[in-house]
Amino acid sequence: MASSSQHTRRGPSRFVLRAVVVTYLVLLVAWPVFLVGKNALSGGLDNITGILDDPDSVHALALTVRVAIIAVVINTVFGVGISLLLVRYQFPGKRLLSAMLDMPLSVSPIVVGLALVLVYGGRNGWFGPSLESAGFQIIFATPGIVLATVFVALPLVIREVVPVLEEIGDDQEQAARSLGANAIQTFRRITLPAIKWGVTYGVVLSLARSLGEFGAVKVVSGNVLGETRTATLVVEEKYLNFDKGGAYATAFLLALVAVAAIIAVSVLRPKEDR
Repeated sequence: MASSSQHTRRGPSRFVLRAVVVTYLVLLVAWPVFLVGKNALSGGLDNITGILDDPDSVHALALTVRVAIIAVVINTVFGVGISLLLVRYQFPGKRLLSAMLDMPLSVSPIVVGLALVLVYGGRNGWFGPSLESAGFQIIFATPGIVLATVFVALPLVIREVVPVLEEIGDDQEQAARSLGANAIQTFRRITLPAIKWGVTYGVVLSLARSLGEFGAVKVVSGNVLGETRTATLVVEEKYLNFDKGGAYATAFLLALVAVAAIIAVSVLRPKEDR
């Protein structure tokens, strides 16, 4: 009787909790995204075709995708490596390193952009003048945009992979090494298959974050039309210039890529791994 009454008490509270969570997500996430799509398609496909027919907007979209891909590759390679370092090894300063990895989530992107300018700026930066004299421009060029995007998306792969590595342990890896497998063979045949879905989710989150970065990119890019203007800067420019249809269409295209990636991962992932 006690368990039955306890189950009865839990039922309504569980329903209320689910209703609150669903309402919260609808109001905070689903409804705004729906409104962006609704306004982007309010005149049919005219807003979207207008963006795709504009060479400057197409260049901005292509630059955003190119930067996002580069940032995702860098963050994936280093993210998996840092995750293995944090979970499989003990070393002085491990907690400090783990705390520093969360810095991109706590520091304002505007501050990140300003810090990059102070380090790599062409006039007063620490390394900027030397790099520019050698023919490498970082700030107000694509490398600066890549650096800013990599920084803001840095923790996403790591925070997805670390819990998976901790859960699976290292018993199979030790067994493989005892049978003569080297480090590369152990990683390729044992570790990577075990963490593949953690890496996949980290990649998707990193891609979405990279596509939508605005603050840091605005500081380091210079917002030069047809050169360093990204898609998020196009959204701002069109909205401020009262081209709301173009702004909604550009934002809708960015959101569409991120949502499509998340849906694809959810559909392709086997049920036993969900």
